[in-house]
Amino acid sequence: MKTTRIVALTFAALAAGTAFSAAQAQAVRTERNMSLDLANQLAAATVASCLAGGYNVTAAVVDRAGQLRALHRADNAGPHTIDAAQAKAFTSASAKNNTLAMMEGAQKNPAAANLVHIPGFLLLGGGVPVKVGSDVIGAIGVGGAPGGHLDEQCAVSAIEKAKDLLK
Repeated sequence: MKTTRIVALTFAALAAGTAFSAAQAQAVRTERNMSLDLANQLAAATVASCLAGGYNVTAAVVDRAGQLRALHRADNAGPHTIDAAQAKAFTSASAKNNTLAMMEGAQKNPAAANLVHIPGFLLLGGGVPVKVGSDVIGAIGVGGAPGGHLDEQCAVSAIEKAKDLLK
């Protein structure tokens, strides 16, 4: 009887230790994020892509939490493009989606139209998430081209150029 009780207590202690280890492992997370070097490369490539198309833009690159990592503004980009680019990048990183798709969804779905009331959100084309596999590690926001679809094209082009770094 005593041996059975010792075995039961030992088993309970091991089970508790295993449960604690599992809970402890879940309490600490490892997440991918964007380096400053990558953010600067993406911002520069985005502005260069738009300049090649004749558009003076600002490109904002944010990390996975939507915090600004890099901001590049073409020489002749308007002052309004700074806030627009940052808001598009924040919106894209936060929602893990392209802002053009979000805008179109909000236009078609009255419930999604309320997204415009979230502080910091800007539902205009030009925000594109930056992914490593399925993990969103940040986003690029672009403001200044004559249309959000063109802003988005510049960001997509920059991400394509950096694809070898996004592994």
